[in-house]
Amino acid sequence: MQFKKAVDLILEKQKKELSGHLSYHNIDHIRDVYNAAGQIGKQEGISDADMHLLLTAAAFHDSGFIKRRSGHEEESCRIAAETLPAFGYTPADIETIRGLIMATKIPQSPKNHLEEILADADLDYLGRDDFFIVGEKLFNEFLTEGIVSNANDWNRLQVRFIENHHYFTKTSQKLRAAKKEENLKQVKAKLNS
Repeated sequence: MQFKKAVDLILEKQKKELSGHLSYHNIDHIRDVYNAAGQIGKQEGISDADMHLLLTAAAFHDSGFIKRRSGHEEESCRIAAETLPAFGYTPADIETIRGLIMATKIPQSPKNHLEEILADADLDYLGRDDFFIVGEKLFNEFLTEGIVSNANDWNRLQVRFIENHHYFTKTSQKLRAAKKEENLKQVKAKLNS
């Protein structure tokens, strides 16, 4: 498996081809999820082989945005299945990677430990200090696409989303859950002011 070459290829493709209006679902988000997945995977004690599959999926997980928002996870799976055989990934590897990518679909429903790690990595920012900086990028993307029309819409959406979200791994629960609750309180305070 030529892990590094496969990851480099898809990151470069996304850097060039993702739409400029994607202020959140862009190369910065993909790299952030990739890094978070690596950190969580290490803390969770996964094997090197599993780490390669996890990080490959992290690199590919939003590549479907090159084509479309709706159904981008399925498109990401298609891109991975098309791309990865040339880098020595087996059909079983690709099936695992497809499951990992689909575990990031909202609402998240991971079916195994690796999928839980990627699901947590994808929403790692919810429990971080840069929550509002990252959230502003998603707000701007949603405004551009007409998903929300103002800051109050956005804050209501965030409250619903965060209240329904939970981290799956012990690592994310330990490192992110308390800060996520603090961030949620701040969003609610904005709504009430």
